[in-house]
Amino acid sequence: MSRAASLAPASVLASALAGALLTAVALPAHAEDAAFRATTFSLSAFGETKVAPDMATISLGVQTDAPTAAGALSANATQMTKVIAALKKAGIAERDIQTSGLNVNPQYVYEQNLPPKLTGYQASNQVTVQVRDLAKLGSTVDATVGAGATTVGGIGFGLQNPQAAEDAARVDAVKALQAKADLYARATGYKIMRLVTLGEGGGYTPAPPMPIYAMAKREMADSTPVAAGELKVRVDVSATYELAK
Repeated sequence: MSRAASLAPASVLASALAGALLTAVALPAHAEDAAFRATTFSLSAFGETKVAPDMATISLGVQTDAPTAAGALSANATQMTKVIAALKKAGIAERDIQTSGLNVNPQYVYEQNLPPKLTGYQASNQVTVQVRDLAKLGSTVDATVGAGATTVGGIGFGLQNPQAAEDAARVDAVKALQAKADLYARATGYKIMRLVTLGEGGGYTPAPPMPIYAMAKREMADSTPVAAGELKVRVDVSATYELAK
């Protein structure tokens, strides 16, 4: 009797646990069924607007050579000081001039069957400059070269405030998305009931710098020819719509 009595509560407990497990497993299935009671579809679209840039970023550099590293750096500092002074004189604010690279490297001559021969040192200093008045871009480049800049690495155009262009692209993206949703609904014989989700991707990205010699040209009086062209601002959107017959 004592053995049977001790087994009975264990059997009841096992049955109760099994029932609880079955209930727990069944819940996600019910939730999954509920999630698919509505008919939905997901679509994506994009909007794009073109706008003239109102700023440019240029990369300028100075390279100097000397028998010693200290001499190369000293000569470089003197020359770069003149370049920066020319930038400021051209109307570039100090906040728009940023050092982006400073290097000193030994220079060698290599001859066959002989060890490398040190011939001196080369110092290079690179600055990135933002030009907020494009009318001064060509003359600014000329001024820096005249002051001692030995390299003009590249140029990129951008927007000081891309908000308006992004908003215009957003409106176009949503219009395109809605038009696509209406088309799919008509094609499948459904009616759009509501917008379930809406997401955004993309947005304004400044154009990468490109070599000045590769740019299209527009003549500017007494200055290096440059052309700003247009920028494309693109916004991607995606959405889920609920449908009904």
